[in-house]
Amino acid sequence: MRPGTDAIASHAVDIEIDAPPEQLYDMVSDITRMGEWSPESVGGRWLDGGTGRVGDWFVGANETPERSWERECEVAAAEQGRDFTFVVLGVEQNCTWWSYEFAPGAGGGTTVTERWWIVNKTPAMAAATPEQFAARAAHTETMMRDTLAALKRAAEA
Repeated sequence: MRPGTDAIASHAVDIEIDAPPEQLYDMVSDITRMGEWSPESVGGRWLDGGTGRVGDWFVGANETPERSWERECEVAAAEQGRDFTFVVLGVEQNCTWWSYEFAPGAGGGTTVTERWWIVNKTPAMAAATPEQFAARAAHTETMMRDTLAALKRAAEA
């Protein structure tokens, strides 16, 4: 899923991984495992029997040296081997979106593209100064690169 023209900040990072798209989709759509490769996420848990279908909700847990927090998220796209997208605080709130897209890679593997974009700021982002918001956006791109590198190591091991 791609950001609309209403995004106030966005990044996209991609990497080629020598693994089939279905395997990579299964890895990132299992939100309980995200802490295995994300430098900030420590995982998540499905709510109300969710399993990763569009409309399912989960709580994502995050941790930095300064703080820890949880956010409810709604699955916005769930196409096996193609696209797993979720949005912080749900589609209706339209805040922070995270997307993982899978396409055939040039070398026979899979190109994984991680996208992040913000349409409406979460309360925490709204409380940030413009400088803090810009720093957070820049840091997010670095984390995305780290996440995909760790996903590559795990998938190719």
